[in-house]
Amino acid sequence: MKLTSNRLLSIMQGLPAAHRYHLAFSGGLDSTALLHCLAGVRDRLPGELQALHVHHGLQADADAWGAHCKALCYDLSIPYQQIELTLISTQGQSLEAMARDARYAALADVIQEGEMLLTAQHQDDQAETLLLQLMRGSGPAGLAAMPRLLGFGPGWLARPLLDVPRAAVEEYARQYRLSWVEDPSNRDQRFDRNFIRQRVMPLLRDRWPAASATIARSARLSGELQGLVNDQATEDLQSVRGPWPGTLSVSGLLSLSPARRRSLLRHWVRELGGALPGSRHLRRIEDECLLARRDATPLVHWGDCEVRRFRDGLFLLRPQPPHDPCQVIPWSGVESLSLPSDLGRLVLEATAAGISWQQWLHARVEVRFRQGGERCLVAGSKRHRRLKTLFQEWQVPPWDRERIPLLFIDGELAAIPGYLCCEPFRALPGEVAVMPRWVKSEE
Repeated sequence: MKLTSNRLLSIMQGLPAAHRYHLAFSGGLDSTALLHCLAGVRDRLPGELQALHVHHGLQADADAWGAHCKALCYDLSIPYQQIELTLISTQGQSLEAMARDARYAALADVIQEGEMLLTAQHQDDQAETLLLQLMRGSGPAGLAAMPRLLGFGPGWLARPLLDVPRAAVEEYARQYRLSWVEDPSNRDQRFDRNFIRQRVMPLLRDRWPAASATIARSARLSGELQGLVNDQATEDLQSVRGPWPGTLSVSGLLSLSPARRRSLLRHWVRELGGALPGSRHLRRIEDECLLARRDATPLVHWGDCEVRRFRDGLFLLRPQPPHDPCQVIPWSGVESLSLPSDLGRLVLEATAAGISWQQWLHARVEVRFRQGGERCLVAGSKRHRRLKTLFQEWQVPPWDRERIPLLFIDGELAAIPGYLCCEPFRALPGEVAVMPRWVKSEE
């Protein structure tokens, strides 16, 4: 398959119409060829074309590359934007992965609703990606490699050259005598992709000349299979909803076959924006969470995600910051009070029923956290109730109980914001009443 203006226009017309197209322009061979070819058809695209260059600063020639990209865009009358990145190394993450993640995060910040990011990956890139995923032991989702189109923030990400072989891109660049930059890191075989490109793929093509095309076809078929898996997981998600928003029912999960259960768990994590768990963590979720005693509170953690169980609910959470439940926080009772450990703030509001305003004005107000043994005289009850029992009745998960702010007046538990006001602090009929409202950080 040759790369021509008409071929590229046909591919672009098969994508959703966007009112702006942003090309991720590195200045290398592939993105240079795509930029030049897009420039020839831009008048027939529904939206305007712009080039985005991400300056990583990883190479000594990075400034010169940016200048080259800017000059080429000027020659083609294409608007150019350069994004400067400062990379922060993360322990255990390769430089290659760190740069890629930072690049896509920066590009995602630019894309607005109805806009499309275009990248220049081609058929050979697709074949290399599938081989990389095979070496990582990936399932159908990984073996689907790179999709031609996917949602990207409020817009889309598209790869219009995904069926075009590298040889056709090179031929196009020679035909139009294009100039491009060469990243020396692309020759470094310490990087897995470069090793596959320079050592593995030539051997495969010597034996099977159409290796890139056939491997890429396998990726496309895996993508179709993954689409069916996703459809099944979407149906299962509706039938296995848990008793709390965003949770899954443990009993519902156990009613599924192991394969469907693991597929649903991956789909659920993806839907909630978490990092996908590997096989080891999926097994731990099944063994330690789903099969645990009903009164157990297991925890499985990976990356910035953790799965916990409470009763019949399976929760996906972000790790909570450290919290000291022994602290006592004085409150003037007038201004809003910021809470520690990213717990939000308390705001005093007038209410129809709550704490007597007269008591509030002359009291010593403190915020504390559960230590154990707290009791509250609930309105309409003749005896004090243990806070532990109340939390159980309210179905508060155990990991949240010591993080709920408790309001003390003159040393006595007076209210649990968001839940109840204790006697004898309740306002009498006709009295002005106030009540702290707990505004959590995510609200």
